[in-house]
Amino acid sequence: MAVKIRLRRIGAKKNPHYRVVVADSRFPRDGRFIEEIGTYNPTAEPAQFNIDVEKATKWLKNGAQPTDTVRALLKKAGVIQ
Repeated sequence: MAVKIRLRRIGAKKNPHYRVVVADSRFPRDGRFIEEIGTYNPTAEPAQFNIDVEKATKWLKNGAQPTDTVRALLKKAGVIQ
């Protein structure tokens, strides 16, 4: 099972908001997920994000692979060097 840390869209049309979730890579973008570890609002100025550092670190140690956007957010949050 390939586990990914990725974004799940929850916003309305033309107003994106995202949740940072841990999900099996075979499931659809907005489908089933294992755990929610944060939020991301790219429309705010500056962009707002909130990530649970302990949960993110746990999943990274267990082998979860972040997507490119989530990797950038984790670097800003100080989870990844």
